[in-house]
This record gives sequence, C-alpha cells and structure tokens, in this order.
Amino acid sequence: MRFAPLLSLLILAGLAGTAPVGAESRSPYEVIETAATRLQQGLEGRQAYYSDNEDELYTLISDEFLPVFDVRYAGYLVLGKHWEVASKEQRARFIEAFYTFLIRSYAKGVLGFNQEDLAIYPEIYSSDKKKAEVKTELKLANGTKVPVNYRLRLSRAGWRVYDVRIEGVSYIQNYRSQFNAEISAQGLDAVILRLETEQAGEAVET
Repeated sequence: MRFAPLLSLLILAGLAGTAPVGAESRSPYEVIETAATRLQQGLEGRQAYYSDNEDELYTLISDEFLPVFDVRYAGYLVLGKHWEVASKEQRARFIEAFYTFLIRSYAKGVLGFNQEDLAIYPEIYSSDKKKAEVKTELKLANGTKVPVNYRLRLSRAGWRVYDVRIEGVSYIQNYRSQFNAEISAQGLDAVILRLETEQAGEAVET
C-alpha cells in the first residue's frame, strides 16, 4: 500500500478491553471526529519532534485510537479461515503482534498528512444499522487529497473501527491476502514469530 495510515487504526481495540466514557452513545461520525481531532491536536506543530521520537509517536497514536479500534475483530477478519484452527494463545499473540505492526505502519505515514485539512463526512449505515462507513479526506504536504474511509461495527462497547480504506484499498483485504499466502506456506506460528521479531528489532534500533 502506498499509504499506511489511519487507523491501521484499524487496527486496534480488542486489547483495550473497555470503551471510553460515553462511547456507547456516540455515533460513528463522532467516534472518528473525536479520535482524529485529538490526534491532530497532539501532532500540531510537533511533526519534526515526532519524526525523531518515534516511540512517543506510537504512544500518541495508540492512546487516541486503541479505545475505538476493534483489533480482535480485525484480527479475526485478517486471519480468515486460519482463525478457526488457531489456538487461543496463537490468536492472542497474532492480535498483539498485528496491532503493533499496524500502529507502526500508520505512524510512518501519518506525519506526511496535513492534519489541519481533514474533512469528515456524515456516516453511511448498512441496511441493518449494525455497520457504518465514515468517509474522510486528508491532504498531503504537496496538496494531493487522499480519501481515507473508516468502517465501523456496533459492538457492546459502542461503535468501533475494524477496517480502513485508503484510496479504495482495504487494510483488511490487503493484509488477509498477504498473511494467508504466508501462513499457507510457512504456518501461523512462523508468521507470528516474524511479526514479533520485526517489531522487537525495530524497537531496539529506535
């Protein structure tokens, strides 16, 4: 994917366990607007600082998006047929490794967006009202506009993000194809270990 941003966030809330106060009553639009606004405020005037302090950038992004991202459901969708045969331990390890992978992927792209030029449009609901899509538009430093659309589902914790489409490319579909081929060839444990090792190595380097 050319861009690895929002919400890779997608990425991300099953690890949180609890929803923010008032989350149950917020609309999909309000969920995205609140998270995006807080991230914008956190990044304002500090892009250069965060580019040199990536660990703090990861924390900022995680703090704002983890509570509204359904990482367990995203992990379930990404693993697809492999989810059913995976053990509880494998599922937990994959979700954690995948979450870290998504956060860091998103962080690499987020600093390239002009956070002040974010447009958020009203949500569009599915026919059963249990899922929704919130379309947004971000602008790159060179002025190019990039559509970033969030897909949410209504859970017991309220509306939570489970997929992000950037320029029409779905995070879930993209990574499901990538991991499915790798799991079929090498096995789920090998994929989990690769993700864990890569993230650990990057943490040591930073």
